[in-house]
Amino acid sequence: MDESQVSAAELPLARFLARCHAEYSRDQSGEVAAYIPELALADPAHFGIAVTTVDGYVYEIGDSTVEFTIQSISKAFVFALALETVGAERVESIVGVEPSGDAFNSIRLGSDNRPFNPMVNAGAIACTGLICEREQDGAFDWLLQALSRFAGRRLEVDEPTFRSERESGDRNRAIAYLLRNHGVLQGDVDQVLDVYFRQCALRVSARDLSVMAATLAHKGRNPLTGEQVVSSYAVARTLSVMTSSGMYDSAGRWVYRVGIPAKSGVGGGIVASLPSQLGLGTYSPLIDDQGNSIRGLRTCEALSTHFGLHMLNRVGDVRTCIAASYDVGSVSSRRSRPPREQAILEAHHGEGAILELTGALSFGNIEYVSRRIRNLRDGLRYLILDFRRVPSVSEASLRLLADVLDDLAQAHVEVVFSGIPRGTPIEQSLSEWLTDRPAVRSIGLLDEAIEWAEDRIIHSETGDLELGTSTDLHEQELLRGLDDDELSALTALLVQREYRTGERLISAGETASSLMFVMSGIVSVRLQSGVRLATLSAGMAVGEMALLETARSADVWADTKVVCLELALDAFARFRAGHARAGEKIMANLARLLAKRLIVANNKIEVLASY
Repeated sequence: MDESQVSAAELPLARFLARCHAEYSRDQSGEVAAYIPELALADPAHFGIAVTTVDGYVYEIGDSTVEFTIQSISKAFVFALALETVGAERVESIVGVEPSGDAFNSIRLGSDNRPFNPMVNAGAIACTGLICEREQDGAFDWLLQALSRFAGRRLEVDEPTFRSERESGDRNRAIAYLLRNHGVLQGDVDQVLDVYFRQCALRVSARDLSVMAATLAHKGRNPLTGEQVVSSYAVARTLSVMTSSGMYDSAGRWVYRVGIPAKSGVGGGIVASLPSQLGLGTYSPLIDDQGNSIRGLRTCEALSTHFGLHMLNRVGDVRTCIAASYDVGSVSSRRSRPPREQAILEAHHGEGAILELTGALSFGNIEYVSRRIRNLRDGLRYLILDFRRVPSVSEASLRLLADVLDDLAQAHVEVVFSGIPRGTPIEQSLSEWLTDRPAVRSIGLLDEAIEWAEDRIIHSETGDLELGTSTDLHEQELLRGLDDDELSALTALLVQREYRTGERLISAGETASSLMFVMSGIVSVRLQSGVRLATLSAGMAVGEMALLETARSADVWADTKVVCLELALDAFARFRAGHARAGEKIMANLARLLAKRLIVANNKIEVLASY
C-alpha cells in the first residue's frame, strides 16, 4: 500500500499523539497571556498537535489548523535568516549566544553591551534591525516571504494583534532605545519595532510550526515544497541557540528532560526540531509563569521520553552504514563472460571490491568505512562505493572521505561512485564534490560499475576484451560435447541473422519459436522496464529458454553489431529425432547453465543476507 493511502489513525505515532491530546486536554492549569490585550481573547480550550517528518509526512490531531500569532517563535527563524543574509560575522558582532537566566523581556544587556542571545527580546529586535538595515523599507515584506517559505504557504499578519502589540509595546521600546544607545541598533527605532511587532503578529497553526521545524530538521530544506530556505550552516547555529536559550529561563530543565531544540511563544505555540528526523508544532494558549504552553510542554516531554528522542540519546551503530561488502568473485555483474574471462576474474577477484552504503552518512560512518577500506588494501585495484540507499551525507564525512580517496590514489586504487540517487540533495552535494575530483568516476547503476571493474581486471591481464571477436559453433556452451557429425547436421538447420546496434532481436511476450547462437557482438537481455538481466557475447546462446517455455519473458537488444545463427524449434525437433544423443547433450548443457545461474544468484543472496 502506498503511504499516501494509509490513514493517519492506522500509524503508531498518530495513535500516540491522539493519546497525548486526550490526556493533556484535561489539564486546565496555566493562564492565557494578557499583557498583550489581543492575546487575552484566545480560547483556552484550543489544543493542537502536529508532527512533520523530514520526508514530508504530516501527523495532525486536535486544533492543528487553528491559527494564532507566532510571537517569540519567530525569533528563531529570523535569527537563521539574519545569519544567512547578513552573515555570521555581522550577526555575532552585535548579538551573543549565551543563556541569559533572565525573563525573555528583560531590559538588560551583557557586559559587552550586546544582547545575551537572539531568543530574548533584545537579541531578536537586534536581528530584525539587521534585516531592516539590509532591506530598508522592504524589510517586512522580505521577512514575510522568507518566513512563508519556512511554512510552505503564505502567512498573513493578524492586524488586531499587531496594533495591540504596538500600543502596549513600551517595554520593547525601552529595549530598542537601549540597543540604539549602545550602537547595536541602527536606523529608525520605530521602523524596526514596526517590523518586529508585525513579525510577531503573523498567524500560524500547529501544522505550520511543524513544517517550519521540519525545515530546520531537514538542513534548511522545506520537506513539503523541496525549497532550500536557508543553509545547513544557519540551521546548525540556530538549533544550537534554541537548545540553550529557546525556552528562556527554563531552558536548562528543557534540555535535561526533553533534549530537542525548541522555541516557545506566549501566544501558546511551541516549535521543536529534531535534526534529520522531525519537526513538532503544538498550540495551547494556557501558559506557565515562564511563558511556555503547559500542554505543549507535556506533549514534547512525552514524545521525547516515550520514543527516546533526546538528542544526546543516540543509539546508532556506525557499522550499520555498510549494507554489504564483497568482491567481484562473490557477486558478479549481469555480464555473462566467456570461460577465459571468467577464469581471470576468479583468479583476481580480490582486485575489485564493492561496499554498498546505507543510511545518512556522518563522520563516524565514514571513519568506520575508512578502516574497512584499509583492510581491503592488499591487492585492491578497483573500489566501488554504492550510494543508492544513502539519503544524505554530511560535510564532515565528505571531508574525511576526501582524505580516504587521497590515500587510495597514492596506492593506485581507482574509485567509482555508483547509484547516486537522481534529483535528490545528495546528488547535488556529491556532484559538486566530485567536480573537484576528476579521478573518481560516477556510474549510474551498481551492476554497470561492477562490470566496469571486471572489464578493467580482464583488460589488465589480456590487453583486450572479447567484445567483437567471432567464435565457431563448437565453442558454444550449449553445444558442448557434440561431435563433428552432429555439429555438421545441426549447422545445416541454422539461418544466419544480422542485427544493427540498438535493434531488437527478441520481444517480451511473443511466442518463442527459435533460439539463437551469438557468433559475434554483444546483446543484452532486459525487462520492459529497461532493467538489465544479462549481457551476452560471442559463444553464448540467447533465447535458449524457448526449449522449456513457450512465451518470451524479456527483450533482447543488440548492444553492438551482432551476427547470430538461428535455430527454429521445429528444426530442432527434427534434429533431436535423428540425433537423440546430441539432443540429450544439448538439454544437459542447458540444465548446467541454469544451475550455474542459480548458484550465482544464491551467492548474491548469501552475501547480501550476511549483513
